[in-house]
Amino acid sequence: MDLEALYKNCVQCPRKCGVNRTALRQAQGPHAGFCREPADLRIAFAGLHFGEEPLITVSGGSGTIFFTGCTLRCAFCQNYQISQDGLGRVVDKAEFVDICLKLQAAGAENINLVTGSHHIPVIADFLRAARDGGVTVPFCWNSSAYESVEMLELLKGLVTIWLPDLKTLDGNLSKGLFAAPDYPASATAAIRWMIENNPLDIVQVSKNGESREKMMSGVIIRHLFMPGKFEQTSDVLAWLKENADSRAIISLMNQYTPIPAKKGKITQIEDRLVTPEEDADIQDLIEAYDFEYLFYQELSDDTSWLPDFTRAQPFSNKLATPVWHC
Repeated sequence: MDLEALYKNCVQCPRKCGVNRTALRQAQGPHAGFCREPADLRIAFAGLHFGEEPLITVSGGSGTIFFTGCTLRCAFCQNYQISQDGLGRVVDKAEFVDICLKLQAAGAENINLVTGSHHIPVIADFLRAARDGGVTVPFCWNSSAYESVEMLELLKGLVTIWLPDLKTLDGNLSKGLFAAPDYPASATAAIRWMIENNPLDIVQVSKNGESREKMMSGVIIRHLFMPGKFEQTSDVLAWLKENADSRAIISLMNQYTPIPAKKGKITQIEDRLVTPEEDADIQDLIEAYDFEYLFYQELSDDTSWLPDFTRAQPFSNKLATPVWHC
């Protein structure tokens, strides 16, 4: 794989900016692509995360690595400090492998790669080095699904657990909220590829006399219900019922939370918490669809989980254990 060629005229994500990322040294410079990232891989935080789906968290926590930059620009992104504001520092292959090994030694059930869609060639290369260096736990790809199938092929055989979003099937909404009118077509194509290439493999594991399910391979598709957008969620669930039920796991989230730093800047949706009435309607909807395997969050008005990645511990101590910070 010629990494330099893939970055000299970058068409890795569906935007196909064509930017020479090898020439970039200032990620926020005037000639940067949409992701604003050079060819160097940057990371903001790594640690054990206990807030993922139970199949991912299990008992030891998911070993999350948060990459700097993103192929989207979601108006309500809770990780905006690293996805949009550029927080993070460059790590080379040796340091990446060391981070993975530290997470594994800390008890991570998997290595959870968060928002790496704009750096797939380098990450694939680093994952091979991590395997050679002694990382034995599964790799998990945690993304918006706004990525190209051609690039996903580079991760085949390396990543076995996939955690994509399916945010919306409405191109007008995705244009306004994510700056990506083609998001529905790109995301559904990527998710189909993930499902076709990664059959579900869930095993029983025991620790301290307690048995739990653990995902070794497969796809968990996340959808975040946006306040006032019941029809949007209904359309997504209909697509998932037809294309993913019994072949992947559905995770429906109701945790939409206004971000203080973005107050007043979001106009395409009602920027507020989900109401109990909306929550009841969504529960009726998922009951009607009767998915074979679905996670659904309990409604809460607690916003203390919002991360602050400028801190060495961005989350609450209950939610995460830091291992590395930029």
